[in-house]
Amino acid sequence: MLRLRSLGRTVLGVTRGLLARPFRGVASVFRPVGAALAAPAGAIARRSGPIVRPLRRLIRPPKSLLRDLAGLVPAFLAGAGVFLVVAGLFNYFSPPATAGPSPSPSNVVVSASPVPYTLPPLVTARPSASGNASPGSSGPALAIATRVVIPALNIDLPIVASPPNEQFPWCRAAEYLSLGKVYAYPGAPQATYIYAHARVPGFWNLLVQSKINNGAAMIGMWAEVYTDDDENHVYQITQVIRHVPPTTSFADKALAATTDELWLQTSEGHPNSSLKLQIVATPIGVLAASQADAHPKNTAVVCSDAPFCTGPNQGGCRR
Repeated sequence: MLRLRSLGRTVLGVTRGLLARPFRGVASVFRPVGAALAAPAGAIARRSGPIVRPLRRLIRPPKSLLRDLAGLVPAFLAGAGVFLVVAGLFNYFSPPATAGPSPSPSNVVVSASPVPYTLPPLVTARPSASGNASPGSSGPALAIATRVVIPALNIDLPIVASPPNEQFPWCRAAEYLSLGKVYAYPGAPQATYIYAHARVPGFWNLLVQSKINNGAAMIGMWAEVYTDDDENHVYQITQVIRHVPPTTSFADKALAATTDELWLQTSEGHPNSSLKLQIVATPIGVLAASQADAHPKNTAVVCSDAPFCTGPNQGGCRR
């Protein structure tokens, strides 16, 4: 065993010697060349020393600055990586955007599941001495509607009289129906019929909601109609009637009512002859209201796209 080990060491030594001989020969050839080149290089370095030393002093500060900047690169990269990770997490955990109804003129935030509010104590509807008309030939005068509000749909409009010989309804306001008599007396044994454009502000949100599951979310919502005698008549929506043809019988059901009902109407398209949307509501009770709440500012204006007037006594049209 010992003989094998000594034999292995001998073979290894001989191999190393043979492999080293070529490199030693090459080194012996280049050693004189290196010595010959080293002498002139040393002389040049000695002569250029006074010139190079100031340059070294000038180069040293930028060199150290570059070294410091290079040291900041990992920090910048790490910070950028953390930012991208955090941004990605925010994007991952944020709720996805949902596409809502998008007919013109603009998207409006509408609560599909409105939170009902609590009514204050109700009071009994009473005849008003300030009423300026009567729904029938006999009976006490009742106050006319002045404002319509649907809190769950962000609708809040003054109610105004239609212009004489109306060619196009007002914008930025609601109007009450007049067909033989005025249908704008909440609390009377008849319908109160209010209509407005499907615009913002207007009854736009009624149209939007009617297109979602046929307006099922509106059933149970409350509509409030203020009157000139400082009262607030509260109704609850019970029906959503879509695609009503614009014929002479469009309001027959409303006109046939013999109890207090609220009817709201808007168009389902831009032309005045388009199909209509009707909302029916039944009374819940009456609240006392402040004079300011019951008498809103009249914001009615002629619509910018209303047709031009063709006669001197037309209203709601452009001149």
